Amino acid sequence: MKLLVTGGAGFIGSAVVRLAIARGHRVVNLDALTYAANLDNLASIEGNPAYSFDKADIRDRNALDRILTLHRPDAVMHLAAESHVDRSIDGPAAFVQTNILGSFHLLEAVRSYWAAAGRPAGFRFHHVSTDEVFGSLGATGQFTETTAYDPRSPYSASKAASDHLVRAWHETYGLPVVLSNCSNNYGPYHFPEKLVPVVILNALAGRSIPVYGDGGNIRDWLYVEDHADALLTVLHKGRVGRSYNIGGENEARNIDLVRMICAHMDDLRPGAAPHADLIRFVPDRPGHDRRYAIDPTRMRSELGWRPSVTLEQGLRRTVEWFLQNESWWRPLLNRQGVGQRLGMA
Repeated sequence: MKLLVTGGAGFIGSAVVRLAIARGHRVVNLDALTYAANLDNLASIEGNPAYSFDKADIRDRNALDRILTLHRPDAVMHLAAESHVDRSIDGPAAFVQTNILGSFHLLEAVRSYWAAAGRPAGFRFHHVSTDEVFGSLGATGQFTETTAYDPRSPYSASKAASDHLVRAWHETYGLPVVLSNCSNNYGPYHFPEKLVPVVILNALAGRSIPVYGDGGNIRDWLYVEDHADALLTVLHKGRVGRSYNIGGENEARNIDLVRMICAHMDDLRPGAAPHADLIRFVPDRPGHDRRYAIDPTRMRSELGWRPSVTLEQGLRRTVEWFLQNESWWRPLLNRQGVGQRLGMA
């Protein structure tokens, strides 16, 4: 099978590309190489004849048409997106342009390609989204695939809009789509502006570790390599027109997650004092959703998938990876916005 993966140089996209190549697929990686992309994420498959890279922006319809015609994929996995909530607060226009308009141009290019190919029944367009489109939960309950959308940030609103476009292109034009909404990812190659790598790298440098608000915000944490496996499962086994919620079954308060990482740092790179002493509570993010939680029943019952990595195991692997791969993350600290407090507008 030949896959076209958009955003394949990003955190989740590169995990999908690496796993797809390992499973014998041919992969075309389409990426604009914006600030969070990194081709070093794919160094392990560079030179593999089953892998090719094409630099392009999903907002460029001519480039999309060229790439689809040239490579003739059997499926498109759409992961290209602006994804950092704090950046969406400071600059929402980029999120509207990429996540909404970019997804529109991609859908139109794929629809044209699929129609010209005779509307092959085996073709799939897999749109990868987030649980943040569902809004914020109270102390109980979980998001299901039928939960009403209630986005609270420019980022989640832009992803919700793209989800609606994908469903509309299926209902109106018959485009064979599957959708997935995931919980918070973490793991190797995580861009160092997100919570888990920020905690690891600040602890390593002896800098204060910022925790928003009271640290009581709850997320369901999904190891990125488990997510890649789930995405390929949805692509191959998911029912056309259906959406699937992918969770890690690992709910944790932010403050507890940070303390777990600090404990691993104490064990793997001990300092003069416990790393948890570096924790500092800082002003909360505007509109910070209190709790996300995924009901994974559909993934288990229909597709036979569930995560293989616990939060404790995944955090240990992630801390070890960052400690062993300074040459990967050190250059990224110089990219625009990294290490700065964003999202306070």
